[in-house]
Amino acid sequence: MVEAICKEINLQKSYLPDTPLETIYLGGGTPSLLNPSELEEILAQITKHFSVDAQAEITLEANPEDLKFEYLKALKSLGINRLSIGIQSFQEKNLPYLNRNHSASDSLNCIQQAQAIGFDHISLDLIYGIPGNSMADLEADLQCAIRSKVDHISAYSLTIEPKTVFGIQKKKGAFQEIEEDMMSDSFVLVRKRLTEAGFDDYETSNFAKNQRYSRHNTSYWNQEPYLGIGPSAHSFNGTSRQWNIAKNGLYIKSIGEGKIPAEIEILSPENKLNEYLMTRLRTAWGIDLNDVKSAYQAINREFPQVAVNEWIQNGLAVLEKNQLKLIGPGKLMADKLASDLFVV
Repeated sequence: MVEAICKEINLQKSYLPDTPLETIYLGGGTPSLLNPSELEEILAQITKHFSVDAQAEITLEANPEDLKFEYLKALKSLGINRLSIGIQSFQEKNLPYLNRNHSASDSLNCIQQAQAIGFDHISLDLIYGIPGNSMADLEADLQCAIRSKVDHISAYSLTIEPKTVFGIQKKKGAFQEIEEDMMSDSFVLVRKRLTEAGFDDYETSNFAKNQRYSRHNTSYWNQEPYLGIGPSAHSFNGTSRQWNIAKNGLYIKSIGEGKIPAEIEILSPENKLNEYLMTRLRTAWGIDLNDVKSAYQAINREFPQVAVNEWIQNGLAVLEKNQLKLIGPGKLMADKLASDLFVV
């Protein structure tokens, strides 16, 4: 697989504009299963075919059980300067339920060791809305994350996709999602505790201290071009979106033949507008109302000003210097409100 990924980097070397890469994200799976020499090989191919900014954010997505002391030192020596650690929960009872192979002590140890080695940019992933958990359980997870002194936390509600283990269990009646009211209360508690602790809620699920936002994810929300490498990877160049085949064997075979196994979608003005609305309304920066109205005008559609006025009147949004931003309960309804402005 590493050989195929390196070959695809070469095949895709002309995909992005000729500007230095500002972020590199090793994730979308479990890259911490790769040994340091394999990671070094991938990074070497990137620097061979692309210019990389000297201050680039280079992130590795990792499971706690993989982040042993010597491995962490090797990552640091490779130039990786940010870790995104899949903690999910500090509650021991939740980890088997979430199919995690680490313990709560593994989580705490790897954070402490990473900080001791010099990783000062660490993000933790937490999951809330876990069946059988109380608000006190969530409170304990949040307090543990805050005490760890990391600068970034991503907190996601447990979602059930049809073909996942939980999705299959739900179909059989063996999985019961928590009630909507409790999920809403959990969402509110997450935001309350993290903002009290000095984190900015700069995106619906993402919180950062001292403006140490994920530069990589922020580039997605700003509709900047990006290149994804590997099975299932997505790419965007400003005019089209493409995604690689998901099956490893077919991916490796195609790359070996010098072909990129991707489907391509040319984005219409409507697609681009809807994506902008969906992503940016989830952020603290909101949407530029002038830009959105111009986009509506360009496709001969009338902007739904009445809906926006209702948001503001009902305390769901504010308009500041022509930036429309969701506030309070509006943040809980971000996806629904974005859909009110979609062009269909």
